[in-house]
Amino acid sequence: MSESPNPESLLTMTGIVKAFPGVRALDGVDLDVLPGEVHCLLGQNGAGKSTLIKVLSGAHQPDDGVITWRGEPATLGSPVAALRLGIATMYQELDLVPGLSVAENIFLGNEPASFGFTKRLAMRGAARDLLRRLGHPEIPPGREVGLLSSAGQQLVSMARALAHDARLIVMDEPTAALAADEVDNLFRIVAELTAEGVAVVYISHRLDEIRRIGHRVTVLKDGRTVAAGLPANTPTSELVNLMSGRMVETVFPRRDVSTVDESREVLRVEGLTREGEFADIGFTLHAGEIVGIAGLVGAGRSELLETVFGARKADAGTVMVNGKPLRPGSVPAAVAAGIGLAPEERKSQGLLLDQSVADNVTLASLPAFSRAGFTERGKELRTARATLERLDLRPADPRRIARTLSGGNQQKAVVARWLVRDCSVLLLDEPTRGVDVGARAELYRLIHQLAAAGVAVLLVSSEVPEVLGLADRVLVMREGRLLTEAPAAELTEAAVLDLVMEGSEVMT
Repeated sequence: MSESPNPESLLTMTGIVKAFPGVRALDGVDLDVLPGEVHCLLGQNGAGKSTLIKVLSGAHQPDDGVITWRGEPATLGSPVAALRLGIATMYQELDLVPGLSVAENIFLGNEPASFGFTKRLAMRGAARDLLRRLGHPEIPPGREVGLLSSAGQQLVSMARALAHDARLIVMDEPTAALAADEVDNLFRIVAELTAEGVAVVYISHRLDEIRRIGHRVTVLKDGRTVAAGLPANTPTSELVNLMSGRMVETVFPRRDVSTVDESREVLRVEGLTREGEFADIGFTLHAGEIVGIAGLVGAGRSELLETVFGARKADAGTVMVNGKPLRPGSVPAAVAAGIGLAPEERKSQGLLLDQSVADNVTLASLPAFSRAGFTERGKELRTARATLERLDLRPADPRRIARTLSGGNQQKAVVARWLVRDCSVLLLDEPTRGVDVGARAELYRLIHQLAAAGVAVLLVSSEVPEVLGLADRVLVMREGRLLTEAPAAELTEAAVLDLVMEGSEVMT
């Protein structure tokens, strides 16, 4: 459904294909960007947006397809090559060096030098000029980037793009961590840049932003371009229909809800609030039930799970487990009460990557494997092996180093920790992120098996079909507020997308 390439295009990408083991991330994507326009890239998580911008930034090499830049064929062999061509990328997780100064980050790899020595005064002066151009001369070029706010760090990233004389800037969810006035300033800067002929590829789930600054929209779904060059004011219903439409029941295993024990309330959350993250959240969770939380990046979903787990302390509200109030801000209290968490970033937050699988699996239950101050290694290994076999982790070798496991098996190792602990509430934050298609299916079956055994599961996922396909009940969040709570069977993918992207009124 792509349009014919425009001879005046700054960038065209035609038939871009990129495959990874177990998944074809891009399957013939087309993108056409004009000078001085804001071209919005829209699609659900997993649609291929991140892979496409990594191809555009030179971080990934396409398996097939053609890229032209200013009418000439181009090869983006590396991020440096893309930058030299005039393409700069601002990732959602900004690639700045916190310990270096603002000026050093702006000119990193591009430092002005004379006779092999960096001209620091010239560099700071040039950084000051760029920041003044962006409307923020108050940011000191000598300050450490790690001390700046999120908005300040984004300005540094944008100044770096301008330092390379970028003619195309890719912005990936740039407003996710910004306050309203900071968003207004970002949009002012974007308008000024496009007036100078700089093009912007803008990625966001928020349709109000797309209508506010966008010129045209390209929609991706399942690694393909399903619409190209649409006006930014295209009706919501049309955009949502383009993004959705998958048959959820053909992807996910059938769920036996007869195992849900509605007479046994395991978790109750009332009025839970953390200033600046979420407010007045309340819900219940029963034994054997799977409750899913849907929402965009920045909606407060992960922060909510971490607060329930005690990793963050609530400003107000209560968490009750099996009828007893939980001490706020205490992970040991949550674990003792029977709560387990598989965090979003399993490698940095969930695993000791250079330790054995057995060490990881028994981490939350060490007293059970100790006698007189010594670890009973044999008992620890036997318990770990039995749990790994139960989860079909392959190979079920408890001595294996966690770093060597695949993404799916690493996730199973985190879950195994809480099975050994015999938790009654399992919090899963993006459980299939970075996991290939085959391993996803195994994890889906595992989640159903846990629920069938009586474990109450609270699941966060950015993929709406995943939430609807796994959960019995769904909570929809936007910007820290609970919009609606309903049985999954009564919701459609389009309805959920409409809620989270348009910010409908709170429903009950």
